[in-house]
Amino acid sequence: MKILITGNTSYAGRSLEKWLLQWPDKYLIEYISLRNEEWKDKDFSLYDVIFHVAAIVHQKEKPEMEELYYRVNRDLTIALANKAKNAGVKQFIFMSTLSVYGLVGTVGKEVMINKDTPCRPNSFYGKSKLEAEGLLERLQNEDFKVAILRVPMIYGPNCPGNYEQLRKITDKIPIFPSINNNRSMIFIDNLSEFIRLLIDNQDHGLFFPQNQEYVNTSYLVTLIAKEKHKNMYLSKLLSLGINLLAVRIKVINKVFGNLTIDSNLSNYGDHKYCVVDLVESVKRCEKIEK
Repeated sequence: MKILITGNTSYAGRSLEKWLLQWPDKYLIEYISLRNEEWKDKDFSLYDVIFHVAAIVHQKEKPEMEELYYRVNRDLTIALANKAKNAGVKQFIFMSTLSVYGLVGTVGKEVMINKDTPCRPNSFYGKSKLEAEGLLERLQNEDFKVAILRVPMIYGPNCPGNYEQLRKITDKIPIFPSINNNRSMIFIDNLSEFIRLLIDNQDHGLFFPQNQEYVNTSYLVTLIAKEKHKNMYLSKLLSLGINLLAVRIKVINKVFGNLTIDSNLSNYGDHKYCVVDLVESVKRCEKIEK
């Protein structure tokens, strides 16, 4: 099985390659950069699957950046998919986002994404990804399978993002708010296994991979601290401050708010892709980070 991954520096792409090395005789991975026009001359007929990860993401949005988001996340995606379809590529896997819903999460209130949750993106990132999804679905037929992944927060060894920020907190302070929240997350090995199964089964459609268990932010911090051999005290008093700040500061809701995916949406293959549980995933992260 020959797989072409877009984005030479993609964390998800590089992690998938590392994961698939467990089956060296079954999968062959190559990369292509989309930063210039050279990809247009690439012979896509050599590949069975394209895993499209390259995107404009994790940037502070400014009005003048709107055109860039749509040009890369929507237009480039569709141009790539059209080329793949015309070349006879069997499967196109598109890395989308929960940002298509426009939800951040809310402290003290359950926010769960289910099959009836409307898509109301409120960012260039979310809007451009959602438009790309719709156009990709039109390209699908029996010979060209399109799989769209709406993925929650990814974490893993050396992964940038919220997990890394929590790691830094455990290095600096011994106290953390005791918050009763739940968030959907996915460990990178679980995501990689999900994609592997998706490729093996040549499946298509809309998918919501996540860890089998929801993650409580306070508990996650205690797990990280434990692996670092540090003490972490959870304070209910601090949690009162979090509840007050959440009304005014959006990032508080992003870290401490509730935002989950209905587990029924994620039950692909009876969750067999969840090969690593939360406790073990933290151990793997910290083992490499040390």
